Amino acid sequence: MPEPAEPLYPGAPAPAPPQYPGPPAAPPPQYPGAAVPGPAYPGAPGLPPQYPGTPAAPPYPGTSDTPAGPAYPGAPQYPGTTATAPPPYPGGGHPAPAPAPAPAPEPPHAAAPQPGPEPDPAPDDLDYRHRGGRVIVADHQRGADATAIGRLAVQVPGALVSLAVVSSIALGILGTVMGWIVTLAWLASGALVFHRPSELAFARHVLKLRAPTAEERARLEPVWREVTARAGIEAHTYELMVENSDELNAVAVAGHVVGVTTYALNRIPSSNLAAVLAHELGHHTGGHAWAGLLGYWYSLPGRIAWAVMRGLARVAIAVASVFSLAAAGFVYLFIGMAVVAGFLGAWYITVPLVAAPYLLAYMGRRGELRADQQAAELGFARRLAEVIHHFRTEEEAAKAAAVAQGQKLKAPGTLDRLLSTHPDHETRLSALEPYLRLKR
Repeated sequence: MPEPAEPLYPGAPAPAPPQYPGPPAAPPPQYPGAAVPGPAYPGAPGLPPQYPGTPAAPPYPGTSDTPAGPAYPGAPQYPGTTATAPPPYPGGGHPAPAPAPAPAPEPPHAAAPQPGPEPDPAPDDLDYRHRGGRVIVADHQRGADATAIGRLAVQVPGALVSLAVVSSIALGILGTVMGWIVTLAWLASGALVFHRPSELAFARHVLKLRAPTAEERARLEPVWREVTARAGIEAHTYELMVENSDELNAVAVAGHVVGVTTYALNRIPSSNLAAVLAHELGHHTGGHAWAGLLGYWYSLPGRIAWAVMRGLARVAIAVASVFSLAAAGFVYLFIGMAVVAGFLGAWYITVPLVAAPYLLAYMGRRGELRADQQAAELGFARRLAEVIHHFRTEEEAAKAAAVAQGQKLKAPGTLDRLLSTHPDHETRLSALEPYLRLKR
């Protein structure tokens, strides 16, 4: 990063820079208050830049979570509300860095290609309400709402099947004493969901998250402190991590980890980043993250056993088909009778297991809406709507590109919608509508 230019004192003429042969010198730096060229937004000069490759998102006038952003095309105007535009960037307390002086020309045989210009940093347009002020800490830093409890309840049948699988294998192979020790150890292993070193190891090795660099931490932590201060949560309760990705995304992991992509960290305004982080904080405070991971862990042995049984059934059918069609038919009949007998004999287990994927997907959709609600209650409704609009625009662009290439797109069926863990964009925007109408 180039050193800033020395200030000029009153009455002292500016020394003329030496002239170098070759390419012209770099343009002079722009100081706060000077006009800075940038992408134009219809009817809103000086607004923060939109995400690369996406049209402007709609504003919802009447909200004061953060200064107004680019306008939604065709968005309804609510009576009695106003929207104010943020000051242009630079000029909001974060001046643009001065460009580096032009290097001396190299001989023709030693000339090397110059790297392209780096993208402009995302504007810091967040309304910091608690910077340097007193923060009121909530009595409960985390909890379990109806969505988390429902997710755990749906996973109980799968956990019972997993317990039967683990205990049967352990007792059959290791004997009574060691078998029960292994079974009890598996039951106690769920506590690792709340063990921070185990969570960090899971995030690093399974989800490919990493610790933020010094520059990333300087960008991320002030936004995170503002979000947690509004929620009354102590910022150090959670661990911030980064994923190298060109997609706008974030994730709440287990009990203490919040991950964000490099795109979200570096390419979107601070107010939109705060909305994304507030959504993930809602997953944590509602218990969605740890409940989901806990249910997944305790149902894992049962799912593995089911996958093994399906694999053995395929092998048996393939081997029987080598001999004759009658033998393959007999194997099919035997497997079908076994499945029906198990379904009828233990319907109180099998029926919930069949319904579990649909119920878990429903709980996932409810959890997303609940996390959106928390972000809106913290004052990020309009900014979260802009992020959802970005997702919708990208999805529409991908569909248009596929159609342009001659691909036939099939609308998701009923089962696909029932198995979706995220509500569609229109549902999320509709749920935010009451917060967008309020003048906060």
